[in-house]
Amino acid sequence: MDVVVVGSGPNGLAAAVTMARAGLSVTVLEAQSTIGGGARTLDLGLADGLVHDICSAVHPMAWASPFFRAFGLERKVDLLVPELSFAQPLPGGRAGLAWHDLDRTVDGLGEDGPAWRSLVGALAQRSPDVVRAALFDKRSLPAGLVPAGLPGAARFGLGVLEQGTPLWGRRFRGDVAPALLTGVAAHAISPLPSPAAAGTALLLAALAHAGRGWPIPRGGSGAIVAALVDDLVAHGGTVVADHPVRSRADLPTARCYLFDTTPRGLVEVLGDELPVRRRAALERYRHGDGAAKVDFVLSGPVPWEHPDVGRAGTVHVGGTRPEMAHAEAEVHAGRHAELPMCLVSDPSVVDPGRVRGGLRPLWTYAHVPAGSDVDATEAITRHVERYAPGFRDVVVASRSVPASQMSHHNANWVGGDIATGSVDLRQMFARPTAALDPYAVGADGVYLCSAATPPGPGVHGLGGWFAARRALRREFGIRVRSVFAD
Repeated sequence: MDVVVVGSGPNGLAAAVTMARAGLSVTVLEAQSTIGGGARTLDLGLADGLVHDICSAVHPMAWASPFFRAFGLERKVDLLVPELSFAQPLPGGRAGLAWHDLDRTVDGLGEDGPAWRSLVGALAQRSPDVVRAALFDKRSLPAGLVPAGLPGAARFGLGVLEQGTPLWGRRFRGDVAPALLTGVAAHAISPLPSPAAAGTALLLAALAHAGRGWPIPRGGSGAIVAALVDDLVAHGGTVVADHPVRSRADLPTARCYLFDTTPRGLVEVLGDELPVRRRAALERYRHGDGAAKVDFVLSGPVPWEHPDVGRAGTVHVGGTRPEMAHAEAEVHAGRHAELPMCLVSDPSVVDPGRVRGGLRPLWTYAHVPAGSDVDATEAITRHVERYAPGFRDVVVASRSVPASQMSHHNANWVGGDIATGSVDLRQMFARPTAALDPYAVGADGVYLCSAATPPGPGVHGLGGWFAARRALRREFGIRVRSVFAD
């Protein structure tokens, strides 16, 4: 066999597809009984025929990803685009609304509309350059970034310096626009402000107004996984579920191995095969704060006090910027916030086919300390009720997965760390270590390709693609340019 990929998340499948399209024999090994890692869509048994997204639900990075563009994802998956990308409900029945239409967003932000346009709108207009500046291997110059694109990359960098430091309040006068941007920054699950959170916020907010916005795959995130698996199989690859890899003995013989795992997961398998210093560096890799998942079944839409919030594909429930900063600081200090930062998505906003028998799925997370064993159902319900009075009355059923149990269905989510590693300034660049090649681990033919490698978390497949491209050149003498020629 030529290649074995350990783990079937989007990065592992991206690596496998790339290798298989190059004409190599590829097998993917997955410990779970279902394929897809953080992009699975499953029937949890909460209501007849209703399916839920296990981790990722909304995919702004999927259409923006250079890998998925080369793969042709938009030809294979129906990406549904909400007219309202994301919303931020606020006290008093107010809300920040990030429409796909930039002008509409600016108009709704009043006196801070021009500030939003000059910061986020300018990046949206240069979104290809922003994507190149954010989603690269952090060791070389971003591919395709020509001199004409440098102003966009520079704007992104300056925006990160502003929104990632105590200067983050200087641009805005009211409280709606800063809250709207901070809700996106909270996707990083890190203290606020911080450069890592600011980079997350500006990239995702720019994508909300550019191209396909924040799309939701018809039928759920599993549609992306199915497209990758179908392509892999069509090119001769295989996927084997229920095959945990705990030691070298669990691996078939192959010329090359790619691990869509945590750094420590790779170390546990290869052990003494790794150079001592590289092994020690991988073992020092740090995980971040946690997320607790609650899947709800509702008898109707969430009764948001501000009616337009219900048109959003994603709702950030955290309140004002100071409230969100306080909640994230509490979590980072190891305490549960009274009103935790929550992410909420009702996919039936754009995909009515997700409704079954009048019931609809609601996807939610709450940010909690790493390893928390607390059931977040009541905390999320209470916080949503703050902006949607009567929410409890439409809840038919729910399923809670505390942060401490998140790794039971995805071993990469240690302690509920759905980013597969702390998202901070150091690990933005030294991810997983400070080595010149972040994918090679010092053992012949072995590469790490998970979200613990650049460019980090998100359903973009780039960790797998970047690692596979290196492996193709070094192990097989194949250049990737011809791989996606069809």
